[in-house]
Amino acid sequence: MAPGSGRHHLRVELRQLSYVEAVARYGGFTRAAERLHIAQSAVSAQIRALEIELGVTLFARTTRKVALTPAGEMFVARARRVLAELDGARTEMAEITAVVSGRVTVGATASLGVYDLPQALARFRERHPGIALRQRSGLITGLLGALDLGELDLVIGPLHADVPPRFDALPLVDEYLILALPVGHGLTRAGRLTLAEARDEPFVSMPHGAGLRWILDDAARSAGFAPRVQYETDGPAGIREMVAAGLGVGLLPRSTAESPCGSPVEIRHLHPPPVHPPIGVLHHRARPLSAAAQSLRHHLVELAGPRPDPTHRSTPDPPDPSGPSDPVEETTEVPD
Repeated sequence: MAPGSGRHHLRVELRQLSYVEAVARYGGFTRAAERLHIAQSAVSAQIRALEIELGVTLFARTTRKVALTPAGEMFVARARRVLAELDGARTEMAEITAVVSGRVTVGATASLGVYDLPQALARFRERHPGIALRQRSGLITGLLGALDLGELDLVIGPLHADVPPRFDALPLVDEYLILALPVGHGLTRAGRLTLAEARDEPFVSMPHGAGLRWILDDAARSAGFAPRVQYETDGPAGIREMVAAGLGVGLLPRSTAESPCGSPVEIRHLHPPPVHPPIGVLHHRARPLSAAAQSLRHHLVELAGPRPDPTHRSTPDPPDPSGPSDPVEETTEVPD
């Protein structure tokens, strides 16, 4: 007979592995049967059938105790690895099933810098078509209040240094501010400006409570003046339109000012540059995220790519422009 010709394929059932592991864990057939909530005779019969199939004795049985044989110790070690892999597979499948459906409500500020949230949400929808997405726009203070109330799962917006510790904040992309001017404005003939040089200009900004307004007021205070805000609007896109119309000057994220969409404005880099916080994603620490919301948060971070320093909060100092910049156009606001 050729070597190996007498071998046959083993027929081992998962329940037999579970029974063997339970007897080894609890030290006896009776205790294992109680833990498994089945009859002891069923445990004994299945393990006996397995021993016959394997051709070895797994347990040394006496009237007082049950002990693993050397072959049994080897088999139980492998059985536990198989059962652990099976448990891991079940967990992974449960996670996949959990994000097949669900609902995620996202709050977003009007300005997200270079982070393209609509595109990010569209790509997420391609991956998880069964998850319903709802977006709500507003000022960061109002959105964080909605996060406190459980009305939102995630908030995407500027991560100011005073973000309350009850929120988990993860940076996505960096941004910094420039001064937007109407085309042909007298200050466009200068190189890099200080904000104080625009102290006599009317400013266009967002209402009090908006992060961009707070940055303007704080930067102007550091420069020794209070900005004369004559026109208010609800987002960076509106600021740019009003500046382009000649109603004043305004601080804008560079990504908004340099976008090819909208009315033309001219930009000047400021020295020192007003600090703009990074754009990031927040959720409430005391309210666990659903599997769908966790999946979306991971997706947003994945699309943003790696950042040099996750704790970075400062604004990069842009290079000096060589002269007046060409007119640029505004970015579109994130749709509600």
